[in-house]
Parts: sequence; C-alpha cells; structure tokens
Amino acid sequence: MNPLLQRLQPYPFERLRQLFAGVTPSPAHRPISLGIGEPKHAAPDFLKRALADALDEGLSNYPATAGTPALREACAGWVRRRYGVALDSATQLLPVNGSREALFAFAQVVVDPTRPGATVLCPNPFYQIYEGATLLAGAQPHYVPSVAERNFAVDWDSVPDEVWARTQLIYVCSPGNPAGAVMPLDEWRRLFELSDRHGFVIASDECYSEIYFRDEAPLGGLQAAAQLGRSDFRRLIAFTSLSKRSNVPGLRSGFVAGDAALIKPFLLYRTYHGGAMSPVVQAASIAAWNDEAHVVENRRLYREKFAQVTPLLAEVLDVALPDASFYLWAGVPERFASHTPGLGADEAFARELLAQYNVTALPGSYLARTVQGANPGAGRVRLALVAGVDECLEAAQRIVAFCRGG
Repeated sequence: MNPLLQRLQPYPFERLRQLFAGVTPSPAHRPISLGIGEPKHAAPDFLKRALADALDEGLSNYPATAGTPALREACAGWVRRRYGVALDSATQLLPVNGSREALFAFAQVVVDPTRPGATVLCPNPFYQIYEGATLLAGAQPHYVPSVAERNFAVDWDSVPDEVWARTQLIYVCSPGNPAGAVMPLDEWRRLFELSDRHGFVIASDECYSEIYFRDEAPLGGLQAAAQLGRSDFRRLIAFTSLSKRSNVPGLRSGFVAGDAALIKPFLLYRTYHGGAMSPVVQAASIAAWNDEAHVVENRRLYREKFAQVTPLLAEVLDVALPDASFYLWAGVPERFASHTPGLGADEAFARELLAQYNVTALPGSYLARTVQGANPGAGRVRLALVAGVDECLEAAQRIVAFCRGG
C-alpha cells in the first residue's frame, strides 16, 4: 500500500458527519443544506438534447485523450470571447473530466519529489484536493493564509524567501473558495516575477469565474499573463469547468489551458492514466462552451438570491457580498465559542443550527489548517447558496431567528 495515503486528512464532509453524530435535526423544519457547493439550478435543456443526440455514435468509439478538434476549438473560442486571449487549441489546451481530477493529476506531473524540500503552496482555507494532490505527489504543503484585512485574499507576502526557493507549484484559486476574493493584476504580476525567479509552476483554479456580482467579470490567469506580455503563458496553467458555469456537476467536463511545455507532459500522463473524456460528454461540452445565454441567466439567478440573502444575514452575522462564487463566508457570533466544550464557535454554531432549525452549514475551520496556533477558518461558516431563491431565503430567515434566539 502506498504509505503516502496515510498522510491524507479526513475530507471536510466526513468531519461534518462526525460533528453531527448524535444530533437530531429539528423535525418541525424541512431540511435545507447550505453545506456542499453543488449547483442546484436546472441544467440547460439544449445540453440534455446534445447528450442524447450523441449517444449512438459516442458510445461506439474510444475517446482520444486530447479530445476532438471541435471540442478544443470550442474551448479556445470561449477563452477568446471571455478573456480576449488567443490560444493554439492543438498545443495550449487540453480537455479534462472536470477541474477536480485535473487539479489533482497536475501535481503528479509537475512535482519532482526527489528534490530536497519539495513544496507546494496552498491558500488557507482551501479546496482540499490541493493538499491531497501535494501529499500524494510526495511534496510538503505550505499553507498561505487568507486574511480578513485583505478581504480574505491570500497573503502571498507572508511566504518566507526560503519557502519560495523550494516551491515547485502553487495553487491559486480566483475567485476564491470559500471567500470569493478575486486576485488583481498587481498580485498576478508579483507571482509571475516570483515564478521567473524560482521556477515554480502556477495552477490557477478558476471554476467560479462565471458567477460574479459586479459589472466587470473576474480577471483570469491567462488574461493577466497576456496583459503583462507573457503570451507564451510560461509556467502557468488555468483550470476551468462547466459544473458551476452551466449547472452540470455530474457531466464532469472542463479544460486546462496555458503553457504548451506543460500541456505536453500532462497529455502524456493522462494518456496512461486514462483521462479521456467520453465522446458523448464532448459533444454536450461543445454545445455548452458555445452558448452564453444560459450562463447569463444562471448569473442572474445567483445575483437575485445574493441580493436578498446577504443583507438579511448581515443583520446577525459578519458577512458581505463576495467578489464572485456562490458562497458566503460568514463570521458567527463569538458567544458560540463557549456553548460546547471542545468545539470551536463555528462547529457549535453548525451543530446547534442543525438541531434547532434543520439547516446545514459547513464550519470554516474544516476548510483550513492550523498553522502556528491559528486557523484562518475558525469562527466562520461557509454557506453555499446553490438552491433556489426561495429555499435560500428561507434558510437565511431561519439563521436570523436562530442567532436572535440562540
């Protein structure tokens, strides 16, 4: 058995199940979950038709790992329309089965565990796939805090020079999970300069890029590189998917794009790993990347619910509208820290909320790691506003009643 498996930590939702053990949810309320970030808006009908139309031919062929030229062109066309960036679809882009598996597999390609002190930088809090990918690649994660003083943006300046020197890969998540912060151009410039100096690769996780609340769409990594004259996208790969953009988390479809010198070995790895996308999914993905109307409507629904829910929750929680994504990163009242011995305020809040109002929230400390005695997720909960407007509004009203009565 691979001994590195022993280094993996329990997933946040496993920890949540343990926290809720022995809790009886309020039978007077129907269950509402704000815990998992699984899109619940309806999948587009045209996408379902595209899947059905592709079944006969698509089930009769083995797929190529590189995907069809038509799919790669559709992805490159979307990048051109969205970011104003031109890609060579044959060498700078590769279809993947959702961003999750690609983010994991990429570390296995990039990291050289034989180099002393092999290190991967992860934001903290973070998507736990970053950590698991790092550990199974034989590297050591270094957690970089997202701090309230910077609107929960990652504090890259806190990383010591000696850590940068041994870093091989950094995971950037912009818009961020859980706080939704978007990284500005100046920070991209700083990371590119450090990458040039130390030679590390940047993996830019951009799966929340199409859910935003302001007029200007979030800046992407490829876009930032192009604006800064890095047209070869050296040492940069961006990851995106259809799950959030098109409300199809079960489709498992996305793509990576950037440095051709990184795409080539990643394609080789995926050829052996079995990372080819089903021809049926490829056909539906082409339809999805070529249509923007459903994305605009999806964004309208998120804007509607956030506009109603955020000010309501702000009456009782420390919360504000994020730059992007479908999460609220909410600070809970400090009094919950003393409610249950052995539990942090965020854990006690989540446990009592389920018991009294049958609403599930994810403790922020489960999304982060404690470094030098501090957990940057402690005292906060992540609320995923993925259900319909009415259900999210009802959940918010229950949370208000809970906080005022708890």
